Amino acid sequence: MGKIILYHGTPDRVVVPKYGGGDEKHDYGKGFYLTESIELAKEWAVCRPNEINGWVHKYELETDGLKILDFQQKDVLSWLAELMKHRDAADSKRYRMLAAKFIEKYGVDTNEYDVIRGWRANASYFYIAKEFVRDNIDIDILEELLSLGGLGIQYCIKSEKAYANLTEKSDDLRIVPYAEFNDRYNQRDVMARKNMRDLVDSDANKVTKVFSTLF
Repeated sequence: MGKIILYHGTPDRVVVPKYGGGDEKHDYGKGFYLTESIELAKEWAVCRPNEINGWVHKYELETDGLKILDFQQKDVLSWLAELMKHRDAADSKRYRMLAAKFIEKYGVDTNEYDVIRGWRANASYFYIAKEFVRDNIDIDILEELLSLGGLGIQYCIKSEKAYANLTEKSDDLRIVPYAEFNDRYNQRDVMARKNMRDLVDSDANKVTKVFSTLF
C-alpha cells in the first residue's frame, strides 16, 4: 500500500497521537482513529451537540512493514464480535452471556496487528446491534444493513510501530463549521436509520438465522 493519506476529525485544534492513548470503549479499543474520507472526518469533528466548530487534521501513514487487519475482508460476524469486546449493545443478562460465546466463536485476536481497518460504529450501528442481539435480524441481511448505515471506514492505529509511521501534515489543518457539517451528520444518520428500518421490516428479513442460533 505504501503511504496513504488519512484524516482525523476532532473538536481539538491541537492533537498529539500517543501510543497507548484512547478509550478502551471505542470500537476497536484504545488507539488513534482516522478515515480516508475528509468529508466524513468533517462530520465526525462536529458530531457532538455542542455548537462548537471542529478541526480536521491530515496525516500520512507509511503502511509498508505494518500488519493491517481489514475487517472488510473478514466475515461481518468477526467485526461484530470485535465491537462486542469493547461496546455493549444491550445491558441484559442474556446479552452478556451470549456475547461472551459469540466473541469466543467469531472473534479475531487483534493483538498481533499494527493497524485495524473497518466500519465505524456510529449511532446507526447501535440500532443494528440491538435488533440483532434481540433476534430481530437475520444474518443474511446484516451486510446490506451495514451498507445502508453509511458507517464509513476508519483506521485505528494500535501499535508503537504504527504510531511511529504516522506523520501529521500540519499545514493542511482545516477548521470545520459546526452548523453545516453537524447538519450533514444528522441527516445521514436519520436517512440511514429509515433505510435500515425499512429493510428490517421487509420480507428479505427472514428472521431465521438470528443471533441466538449462531452458537
